[in-house]
Amino acid sequence: MSDNATPPLRVITSGAFAAALQLLTPLFEAKHQRKVDLFFGSSIGAAHDSIPTRLSQGEQFDLFILASSALDHFVAQGKIQQGSRVDLVISNIGAGVRVGDADVDISTVDALKKALLSAGRIAYSASASGTYLSEELFQKLGIEAEMAVKAKKIFSERVGTVLLRNEADLGFQQISELIPIEGIKIVGELPPEVQRSFFFSAGIGAQTAQLQAVRQFVEFLASPEVADVVAKTGLKPVLPSMPW
Repeated sequence: MSDNATPPLRVITSGAFAAALQLLTPLFEAKHQRKVDLFFGSSIGAAHDSIPTRLSQGEQFDLFILASSALDHFVAQGKIQQGSRVDLVISNIGAGVRVGDADVDISTVDALKKALLSAGRIAYSASASGTYLSEELFQKLGIEAEMAVKAKKIFSERVGTVLLRNEADLGFQQISELIPIEGIKIVGELPPEVQRSFFFSAGIGAQTAQLQAVRQFVEFLASPEVADVVAKTGLKPVLPSMPW
């Protein structure tokens, strides 16, 4: 591991890339002898552990991995270096229920609408995917009023854990955030006509003092060498070229 005098890289990610990052970080540390400290928080919102809240409290990070729209926002705020964005993966939204519950059909737009109206309690993420559901999809389906009553935004935890506590019957989040939760099953992705795919992208912290090491970590995360590991977490690797 790196010399004790060398501070660890501080890397923060929002949920969709979290499982992949937890698998890949030990591989990077072993290969490059560099310690990486991981932090997690939603890319938007005012929850106590959200990335905007952490930044407002003065926390600094060497690397951010976020939904691209949120990352671009932090670039505009001067928190992330201009020109450092690297698109790592594409992430899609899916739905889950508890293991043992009946499967739910969301394979078509009509089936999705029926499932949403039939479910007693619905949970959705407070991050990018949930924002899309609550601010666009429910209106597009014409069920905004019904969802205002029985759909709940989940802060600071995975939607799957809410399903497991029997506090919801149908949950929506990025597929990669549903997969790690034992005790739930994924019933499918949103239909293509209403799917919202997100780029999850890396951006280098504006104040980092470890630029070379951060770039090395980004190159590792984006490399064909680890693409199979990333894909197993429910994400689609982009395999981009580097901007530097």
